[in-house]
Amino acid sequence: MQHPNDTSSHGINGNRSLLKLSLGALGIVYGDIGTSPLYAVRECFHGEHAVRATSANVLGVLSLIFWSLTIIITIKYTLYVLRADNKGEGGILALMALVTGGERNSRRALLLVLLGLFGSALLYGDGMITPAISVLSAVEGLKVAAPNLGFLVIPITIAILIGLFAVQKRGTSSIGAMFGPITFVWFCSIGLIGLVNIFEHPYVLTAAIPTHAIAFLSEHGAQGMITLGSVFLAVTGGEALYADLGHFGRKPIQLAWFALVFPALSLNYLGQGALLIADPSAAESPFFQMVPSWALYPMVVLSTLATVIASQALISGVYSLTSQATMLGFLPRFDVQHTSVEERGQIYVPFVNALLMVATIGLVLGFRSSQGLASAYGVAVTLTMLITTVLAYFMARDRWGWSLPRALAITVLFLAPEACFAVANTSKISDGGWFPLTLGAAIFTIMVTWKRGRALLFQRFQEQLLPLDEFFDLMHVERPARAPGTAVFMIGSRDGTPPALLHNFVHNHVVHQNIVLLTIVYDDSARVSSADRYQVEELAHGFRRITGHYGFIEKPDVPKLLARAGIIHSLEHTTFFLGRENLIVTDRPGMARWRAGLFALMARNAQSATKFFKIPPDRVMEIGAQVEL
Repeated sequence: MQHPNDTSSHGINGNRSLLKLSLGALGIVYGDIGTSPLYAVRECFHGEHAVRATSANVLGVLSLIFWSLTIIITIKYTLYVLRADNKGEGGILALMALVTGGERNSRRALLLVLLGLFGSALLYGDGMITPAISVLSAVEGLKVAAPNLGFLVIPITIAILIGLFAVQKRGTSSIGAMFGPITFVWFCSIGLIGLVNIFEHPYVLTAAIPTHAIAFLSEHGAQGMITLGSVFLAVTGGEALYADLGHFGRKPIQLAWFALVFPALSLNYLGQGALLIADPSAAESPFFQMVPSWALYPMVVLSTLATVIASQALISGVYSLTSQATMLGFLPRFDVQHTSVEERGQIYVPFVNALLMVATIGLVLGFRSSQGLASAYGVAVTLTMLITTVLAYFMARDRWGWSLPRALAITVLFLAPEACFAVANTSKISDGGWFPLTLGAAIFTIMVTWKRGRALLFQRFQEQLLPLDEFFDLMHVERPARAPGTAVFMIGSRDGTPPALLHNFVHNHVVHQNIVLLTIVYDDSARVSSADRYQVEELAHGFRRITGHYGFIEKPDVPKLLARAGIIHSLEHTTFFLGRENLIVTDRPGMARWRAGLFALMARNAQSATKFFKIPPDRVMEIGAQVEL
């Protein structure tokens, strides 16, 4: 007998699930933007390019911060861009895949792909700078709490970063449950501290009037644009909001923002402004100067925990970005380890982890203060945000069917402030902003070189590929011996004979009784449904062709695929034949010699196909071949 309150009970359970996901989103999604109050206001009023902390200037800067959060984070990311989900997945690569829709031959599609790649490449720089500036800015609270311990800031920061990267291989599942509650306490604390200071100077609330922002920029001219580069620090982390769409979904991310994050950030920024109006000398560290003396040490500890969580979110984002780029064919195969059997998005990439750790510690030692790092921070993120806005325009026009005026209006709303931020951040290039730009350019070069190299390699194989029909004719003439068992040959083309099969036939004069020609195709969608996972085609002479389809966040499992398709029932009588290419760099047309050398280097150091496709090593035979690039 059905309980009369079943529907209500279901609704309660649904609400509980929404609240649980929203709590989890606080740490993973909003960790980066949530720790910006540690340094954003300080950079505007303290340092070489700072403005004086007068009442008018404070209100102007606060107005800029408030409306930046409103337009870029609230309207653009939370309400607009989050709608662009690629089968539940988000991020700039997912958006690029949606916009191009698999058609990459046209000039427009090629340009959009290049834009998406460059935007994703720039995020690697963000992934390196965020842990450094976040943890360093939190530990610098020691200088306020105990000035005599200031010499320990750098060693403690490095120790925390080493510990952070060392535990990555254990995955976030074991500590993930702590992220939400700690970040919840963080947002409640910073909101409360800000509110206390607002009570002392409630006039600061008028900063919500946009005329203060307009007046500030009009009065200060070029200096105002430089300050705008520091204001931008308040909205860094917007890209992480979109990238983590697949982990939590749109509603929990939106609920967390509107119910807690946005109010807490606004109150804290306004509170810092109220403090500066009362005491301009507090500009050196307005966040910690706001905190009562009895709460300084707990706040240093809490802010350090919050920044570690923020760093974890960016590190995980770089892992996901690497995995997506690999599946889309823009990076070589990496060793990607899944750290949770329940959460498919929790992965660990050892090579990328080591690279991030070395780069992050190097940044701390090189810049030695969060203020120094702030000069390098924001340049790359601004460009990524601009690219996301451009891609979202084509999403609105082509996929959502928006009219031209409507799509243009919303795009201009975002492009106008983001373009101003981009111009403002150009002043940072000489002071350290060159680092993320140089890194982004290097990773972009690697991505396009790998993609071009794979296409050129495929072309070289096609030039000497024997059509399958001619191979069948050859079998009629040669009458090779048929060995028992099943042989699986992986091939990128559906039109020819796998080189490994041809070489085995020519040298050994033998063909297995059952031949499987396997092609793995990576779709532009995040996931592929079970019904579309594979197609099987029966051919002559005991040959079968199977095409397996995977999304860009899925990792292929070849034995599982073949078993599911009914091709094999046991690996005991199955042999996988794989080709191993020895790439020779030549002056042949197709790619510059230095790029060919770079591609050959990446190919030699890529993860083996055996491990990547989860093929048992003892069931693999590799046949080498030389290929001229």
